[in-house]
Amino acid sequence: MANKIKVKQIRSTTGRPGKQRKIMHSLGLRGIGKQNELPDNPAVRGMVTKVQHLIEVTE
Repeated sequence: MANKIKVKQIRSTTGRPGKQRKIMHSLGLRGIGKQNELPDNPAVRGMVTKVQHLIEVTE
């Protein structure tokens, strides 16, 4: 079975650059406190790195 990571939005995207907002949207996070489970692959890890100050990651 493929590995999964859980991401949770802990900060708002208000006032952030549009690119970061688009990344959050593509991660499935659309509000503070929302969570999503995603596959653990290089593409997702790259997005997580770009917005690590806005989210919380659980293995």
